[in-house]
Amino acid sequence: MSTLTAQTYLTPQEYLAWERKQPFKNEYHNGQIVAMSGASRVHNRITVDITVQLSNQLMEGECEVFASEMRVRTSPTVSYFYPDVIVFCGEPRFEDDAFDTLLNPMLVVEVLSPSTAAFDRGEKFEHYKQLASLQAYILVSQDRVHVEYYRRQDTRWLHNTFQRLEDVPSLPSIECEVPLRAIYRRVVLNAS
Repeated sequence: MSTLTAQTYLTPQEYLAWERKQPFKNEYHNGQIVAMSGASRVHNRITVDITVQLSNQLMEGECEVFASEMRVRTSPTVSYFYPDVIVFCGEPRFEDDAFDTLLNPMLVVEVLSPSTAAFDRGEKFEHYKQLASLQAYILVSQDRVHVEYYRRQDTRWLHNTFQRLEDVPSLPSIECEVPLRAIYRRVVLNAS
C-alpha cells in the first residue's frame, strides 16, 4: 500500500482524536501522520485470502482475525499502524473504550507494496517487536511467490522464507497453517 507523508507533527493523543474523525486511514510514526493510499487489486486479493484462511481455521477457537481496519499501537515508542491482517487470542486489549486500537496482536501480516516494503521489513518491524504479545510477523510479496516469516523464540526472532506454491508455513502460536497456494490462488504471477 502506498503512503504519503504529511508534514504535521502531533502527540499520540492528538493523532488518535484527529484520526477517528478522518474518512481515510492514516498511520502515525515519530509524530508524523502518514496517509494511507488505496491498495492494488492484487494486494486486496492476497489480504482477503489470508484472512479467509486464518478465519476458517480459527472459527471455533478463542482467536480472532481482523483485516486492514483495526489499528495497532506499539509501545514504548508510540506508533499506530494498520496491518493488513491481525490475529489476537484470548481477551483483546484496546487502548480505550473506542475499541479501535488493539494492543495485543499475536500475529501481524503485511502485504508488501513497492513503496512500503523497506519500511515494513525494517523500521516498522522494529516497532512491532516492542509488542510483548507478538509471536509472528509475516511479509507477503504481491509480485512473486515470496513469504518472509519471522517467529519469536524467547528474545530472538527466527526467520524463514517460503518461495514455492507447495510450501505450507505452520504458525504454532495460533495453531494454523497458511498454504502459499491459497495465498496466491487468485494472483497472476509473471514467469521468470
